[in-house]
Amino acid sequence: MQIDKDMLIGQLLQIDESIAPILMRSGMHCLGCPSSQGESLEEACMVHGIDCDVLVSQINEVLAVRS
Repeated sequence: MQIDKDMLIGQLLQIDESIAPILMRSGMHCLGCPSSQGESLEEACMVHGIDCDVLVSQINEVLAVRS
């Protein structure tokens, strides 16, 4: 499975357990916050000043290795 920037943080965390540490390392430390669950990855990246395309690529690389 591949992820995209329009997916919600809550969806990403349900897809694969390895996604949470990637998000945390990139600076998204509020994964447990209820509001973050309904936020898209693109919105979260914008708030945290992260290049969303780079993060999506990193996550998809990890998911490709795990599958």
